[in-house]
This record gives sequence, C-alpha cells and structure tokens, in this order.
Amino acid sequence: MIGLGLIRGSAPADSFQVGGIVRNKDKMPEIHLGAHTVKSHGVKVARLHMHDWLILIFLVVMEVVLNVVDPFYRFVGEGMMTDLKYPLKSNTVPFWAVPIIAILLPLAFFLVYYLYRRDVYDLHHAILGLLFSVLITAVITDAIKDAVGRPRPDFYWRCFPDGNPKYDSVTGNVICHGDKKVIREGHKSFPSGHTSGAFAGLGFLAWYLSGKIRIFDRKGHVAKLCIVFLPLLCAALVGISRVDDYWHHWQDVFAGGLLGVVVSSFCYLQFFPPPYDSYGWGPHAYFQMLAESHDAVQSSSATNHLSMQQTEIESIYMPSGHGGGAVGINTRETSPILEALEAGSRDRETGRGIHSCDSRCSGCQWSYVSN
Repeated sequence: MIGLGLIRGSAPADSFQVGGIVRNKDKMPEIHLGAHTVKSHGVKVARLHMHDWLILIFLVVMEVVLNVVDPFYRFVGEGMMTDLKYPLKSNTVPFWAVPIIAILLPLAFFLVYYLYRRDVYDLHHAILGLLFSVLITAVITDAIKDAVGRPRPDFYWRCFPDGNPKYDSVTGNVICHGDKKVIREGHKSFPSGHTSGAFAGLGFLAWYLSGKIRIFDRKGHVAKLCIVFLPLLCAALVGISRVDDYWHHWQDVFAGGLLGVVVSSFCYLQFFPPPYDSYGWGPHAYFQMLAESHDAVQSSSATNHLSMQQTEIESIYMPSGHGGGAVGINTRETSPILEALEAGSRDRETGRGIHSCDSRCSGCQWSYVSN
C-alpha cells in the first residue's frame, strides 16, 4: 500500500506570556474602547464578584455594630487630667464630610475616566477596591477605638462641663456628670477615624492616578508626582485638623494615617497591577478578559482548520497490484487538491513524480510513503 502524507510548516509566534496573558512583543494589548460598557457588561461583571459585594454588606453591618457598642472606659485619674484639659471645640471637618472626601471625591475621578475609556472593568474594580479600602479601614479603626478607650485631649470638659471635677474617693477614677453620649465619644481617641478614612479613600485615589498617568514611565515628569501627592496632602490636612481641634493626640493621627495607607495599598493591588508595571494602567480583570478572548479565538480557529482538512481529504489510498492494476482514489469530495492528488497518482505509475502542488496549498510539501 502507498500512502500520501501532507506536511505543513508553521512559523513560530512572536509572542510571550505575562501573568497568564499572551501579548505580542513590544506591543500593548489591544484596547477595546467602548466595547465593555456598564450597559453591555455591567451586570455580568457584577455577578462575577457577587461574593465581594456580599462581603461589603457584611462590613457595613460590622461598622454599625461597632458604633453602637460602648467603648472600654479606661481609668482616668486626677493626675492624668493635665493633658486632657484642652478646650472642647467643634469639628473643622465634620463627620458627614468624611464619606464625601473618602468616597464621593475618588468616585468622581473614576466616573470621569469611565466616560473617557468606556471600560466597565476599570470602573467596577475601582469602585469595589475603594469601598473595600474605606470599609475595612473603618472596621479596624472602630474596633481598636472600642478596645483601647483612650480619652480625647478635651476629655476633662466632656466629663465635667461645669468645670467642677469629682473623683472616686477609693479608686481615684473620675465620676463624670456630663452628657453620656459626649462622654462615650470622649473615650474614642485612638486611632483617628477621620484620618484613617481620609487616607483610605484618598490613598486609593493616589494609587489609581499613579497607574493612569503612568507615573513611573522613567521620563522624569515631576508634574506627575504632584498629581499623585495632592490627594495625600488633602488627607494629611484632614489629620492635622483633628489635632488642631483637640479631638485627637498626634499619635492618634499618625496611627490612623498609617492604617489608611496600608489598607488602601493592599486593596488597590488586589484589583490593579502596580503603577510601575507596563500594564499598570488597567485592572487585572481587563487583561484576564483579553487573555480568555484570545484563547477562545485560537481554539475556534484551530477547530475550523481541522474541520477544513477533514472535509478536503478524508482518506487517500492507492492499492498497488502486480501486472499494472487499476489505481483508485477514495474521496468524499471533489476539490482542486484531490484533483492534484489524482493526477499525481497517474504520474507516479508512468514514472513521473509530483513536483508542485495546487496554488491553494502553497507552502505545503507532498511526500510519498512506501509500505
């Protein structure tokens, strides 16, 4: 029996793989502007992260509970009042302003960038990361506040609003006769919630901006650093106002700022590559989507290619007999390739070989395998 085999050459692909994503060398991944909007893919993306949204709801419940329970009422003696007699003042930055600074302000930047890019992956993960940053920081902050129970710098006037101190004759602890809610709030000094919340939200925004403007592009644009440091400066001013208002000691503000920066960094890097990465301008989910689309296209192309080969040539056999038997070619379809094969079989019996193939199989090589 004599069989005919088709040998195809394939050129090596000029590509590499980073983080499970195949990318062409020296080329940025294809940016599909407007291809993944809130309207077209919003529900799909949200469903993929349904468990994350449920965790956010759980964090909100925890935050409410931590604000309802009483803090630890630490012992405050007469000798400790020296550092706790600062005047009772109102807040320069009120409590209701913290969510605006930490959440709504960064959200405005996310929406502006979405209007430019039309990328629901970036918008969704920026909002999700921001909410995680703020809520995780709030839960940690209030949990520590309740556990430590450190008195505020203005505790004396919270405890004795009329200026007449009273102490227990046995223990020496204060006997407060002020408003219970004001006294309760006076035991929540460490760490600063305003400061931690501001750094959690604006710190996340600083990370986000540094990725979008590609701050580490090694081109030496100092203006980019100013853009990134601006949110951090605003957060620092919020913390300074807490010391100026005598609501917090400087240690409270320092600890709150450090907590907010650390949590916001973890939350940002959970959803986005580091800003110094060449692909730090987009979320991990966006590049994962591109990788999955690339794999799907390759799989579909490979399947179609194999189907075309099977339909063009099902099987070719040429029985050789002694004494010049007839030559037969079994096919299921008639095509230019099969006609070339049939002509080649006749040429072989007359002593001629096939020196070329049809124009449709250029780049292919035919070979005879004799059994």
